[in-house]
Amino acid sequence: MREVMHFIDGRAVAGTSGRFSDVFNPNTGDVQAKVALATAAEVDLAVQSAARAQVGWAATNPQRRARVMFEFKRLIEANMNDLAELLSSEHGKVVADSKGDIQRGLEVIEFACGIPHALKGEYTEGAGPGIDVYSMRQPIGVGAGITPFNFPAMIPMWMFGVAIACGNAFVLKPSERDPSVPVRLAELMMEAGAPAGVLNVVHGDKTAVDALLDHPVVRGISFVGSSDIANYVYARGAQNGKRVQAMGGAKNHGIVLPDADLDQTVKDLAGAAFGSAGERCMALPVVVPVGEKTAVELRERMIAEIETLKVGVSNDAAAHYGPVVSAAHRDRISGYIQTGVDEGAELVVDGRGFALQGYEKGFFIGPSLFDHVKPGMKSYQDEIFGPVLQMVRAESFEEALTLPSQHQYGNGVAIFTRNGRAAREFASRVEVGMVGVNVPIPVPVAYHTFGGWKRSAFGDTNQHGMEGVKFWTRVKTVTARWPDGDGTGDSAFVIPTMR
Repeated sequence: MREVMHFIDGRAVAGTSGRFSDVFNPNTGDVQAKVALATAAEVDLAVQSAARAQVGWAATNPQRRARVMFEFKRLIEANMNDLAELLSSEHGKVVADSKGDIQRGLEVIEFACGIPHALKGEYTEGAGPGIDVYSMRQPIGVGAGITPFNFPAMIPMWMFGVAIACGNAFVLKPSERDPSVPVRLAELMMEAGAPAGVLNVVHGDKTAVDALLDHPVVRGISFVGSSDIANYVYARGAQNGKRVQAMGGAKNHGIVLPDADLDQTVKDLAGAAFGSAGERCMALPVVVPVGEKTAVELRERMIAEIETLKVGVSNDAAAHYGPVVSAAHRDRISGYIQTGVDEGAELVVDGRGFALQGYEKGFFIGPSLFDHVKPGMKSYQDEIFGPVLQMVRAESFEEALTLPSQHQYGNGVAIFTRNGRAAREFASRVEVGMVGVNVPIPVPVAYHTFGGWKRSAFGDTNQHGMEGVKFWTRVKTVTARWPDGDGTGDSAFVIPTMR
């Protein structure tokens, strides 16, 4: 059986722990590979490799680092089809969605290609008599990323793309559920010209995570996953003196005002709620129609739209979405559907029990739709992370605004309306980090930044864009004086001023 190995110091390295995790094909339910789970000693090997490489890499001028990123971008594009098929075979998302996964990561690599400009500091000539002040951005050293299963290409590239371009070396700990694409990305980074050790990949579970959080050489940690683990990563990493950005869960709302274009809105909701089987932190699993008339019409249109959706294997070009990542996750989603029923919500469309002919052992689940969901329900408060859309009816704009603002998560939100004033007020007042106006999945472009509020994010700095550059660099400010004369005198004993 195929073994997915670590990638340390520029080469594949077999695991030594004797512990492995199964890698499934979600379409068939079969185990297709095993992945080694690292020991703390193996994590240390990766970190030490990164530390050795980082010294020379930081000394490489930004333009040359950018050339490596340009070549990495070219190699990703040249290998797009193979990468997408590999990703789909382990994650289950359809190939078109896998290409989107890779492309959104690639857009951050494109941003990183402009790193010479992003790293420019500030300069003040003549801040005082003969005194100039300037600042420079320098890499923090060794960075680490801990990434989830749902975007095995995009999120790693969000992290290591900016970190490496800034002159850091990186250790990536991807999800053990779909580990092959991250390893392939590291191989392509070496092929692009990055020195061995600049990008390492170690697989593992909590043992590997804790080893990274505790390692004295690791200076910064970037994490994406559930909120409970994000909180743990943030607390433990910060306690160990590291910079930490930890992105957590989400329960994104779509607010539908009475003047919305329902034809477009329904299609947007279907894609945002059910695309990638709902396994997105920026999915839209809650829709909030404002007013009874809007709710009744939206409900009927959503039922009709759901009936047109095709669930299929990941390489079926006609399928809207494929299986979820594991049998355990499928069962978890089914459990939340039952919880919603037990709580009194109306299950309008039940996706449980869906089976695809010829793939009965695959991890499939059909789309589900709830109506009359109430804010106090556990199924509403928790992140289901599956193809389940919940309808929470609101009587007014104010009530609709309150729902996402008071929810424990604050990742993303969308409003559907033709009313510019209402959209502007909503965007200004809602207590959520990313807002879409007639955009169902408001993931910012790569030169802006990604990050939520409340329990959706721990730490003070967002992902990618200039926030990413700030996270992966330290500012050093230099105050320089070039006085006239022979340098004698007692001015050295006085605190310098700019008079």
